[in-house]
Amino acid sequence: MDRYHRQTLLPFIGEAGRDRLSASRVLLVGCGALGSVIADQLVRAGLGELIIADRDVVEMTNLQRQVLFDEQDARDGVPKAVAAPRRLAAVNSTVRIEPRVVDVHSGNIEALAGLEAGGTRVDLILDGTDNAQTRYLVNDVAVKHGVPWVYGACVGADGRVMSVRPGVGPCLRCVFPVPPSAGELPTCDTAGVLASATAVVASMQVVASLKLLLGASLADDRLLAMDLWNGRFRSIAADRQEHCVCCTQRQFEFLDRPIEQSAIQLCGQNAVQIRAERGERIELKALAERLTPLGHVTVTDFLVRCRPTQERGVQLTVFADGRTVVQGTSDPSRARILVSRYVGL
Repeated sequence: MDRYHRQTLLPFIGEAGRDRLSASRVLLVGCGALGSVIADQLVRAGLGELIIADRDVVEMTNLQRQVLFDEQDARDGVPKAVAAPRRLAAVNSTVRIEPRVVDVHSGNIEALAGLEAGGTRVDLILDGTDNAQTRYLVNDVAVKHGVPWVYGACVGADGRVMSVRPGVGPCLRCVFPVPPSAGELPTCDTAGVLASATAVVASMQVVASLKLLLGASLADDRLLAMDLWNGRFRSIAADRQEHCVCCTQRQFEFLDRPIEQSAIQLCGQNAVQIRAERGERIELKALAERLTPLGHVTVTDFLVRCRPTQERGVQLTVFADGRTVVQGTSDPSRARILVSRYVGL
């Protein structure tokens, strides 16, 4: 019996829907609590191709809610974009999965989505991120190129989901015109997160995604807000704003920002990520050889990890795309100093 038999029995999917899904190409930005559930469900549903873009490695604290990873992934510090396809390939080997161990930013998001000259355009972008800046960037690129996307967020036991259909309904900035300032909203680090809540939010994102992939007429533009602990759901009507800076005025300030060195405190970790200017590539083996006399070094095809002898409690994880995660500090200034000292960026 066909593996999708129970799914094709649904009148709103059927065999035509199955075939449409198998021809679809999706970009998933972030493969953590939301993204891992999204990826698992879409692969099981028979998606044609899934691009997974994620900057992080698996850590033990992820395992409470990130369903594609296990303890060995955490012990080895495997990049999430690498660990996820291993599991997903065992679930459904017919789905093409493209792992990208990258920090998604203004300089690479259009290429990731196949929106540059010669690229294969994605049909949908999915939000599995943990920060507002990246969501507003996704909104910019989706509106600019007319690609639908699905917003999702979850902190504590509260979640939100909304489909964005550029040119048809409101975009993210119609609903939330200005991104929250640093420290304005709770994070998983400060408020915690309920694994069941992330699973529900991600599942609702998948439902929204299936509607968009199977036919835009099935989708709607409501913002769904959820309080999973108390069992409260609100469906909030959202309208396209005639003065929206993004979808009406077509100003893409997040997409048009120049790539520059940036420091980001990572959610749930005593760590800072430093991204190099212009996205310089790192020769990992050469860097490992240079760092070996300075401390304990491990190198894989994806990263170099160093614990400098003179920096107690500090670990640097350097990726080939020019990023360094400095663990053992939440101070961006100190993180930049350490990266300059040991990596040379």
